[in-house]
Amino acid sequence: MKVEFVQLQSHGDERGKLVALEENKNTPFEIKRVYYMFNTKSGVRRGFHAHKELNQLAITVRGSCRFYLDDGKEKIDITLDSPSQGLLLEPYVWHEMYDFSEDCVLMILADKYYDESDYIRSYEEFLEEAKCNVHSPAK
Repeated sequence: MKVEFVQLQSHGDERGKLVALEENKNTPFEIKRVYYMFNTKSGVRRGFHAHKELNQLAITVRGSCRFYLDDGKEKIDITLDSPSQGLLLEPYVWHEMYDFSEDCVLMILADKYYDESDYIRSYEEFLEEAKCNVHSPAK
């Protein structure tokens, strides 16, 4: 599985740091939706789905969390812990987020508006669709 990180340029001095996000410039797509998770309780896992078309960029604005990624062929576990690095989540990659630090703020940028029909929430269905879909890395 190809895991792609997007380096985000951090600007700063003794006063602090700043990262600017600009669609199609330092993000790999047009941004249609932004959401974030925080105050995630200890031991909680989030996600448990894949998307048919949606591309996302996950950024830990604060703290850290782990991602379990599965493309139907390979499984990878990664830690995301830098506000100047984003993890690209492409279609047909099952993802789960877990091991959130107490201070974690996980922000997600998406290239489409929310559409429930784009979600694959059953792991078994995901495995079947990943085998059949031409855009899936499992093909």
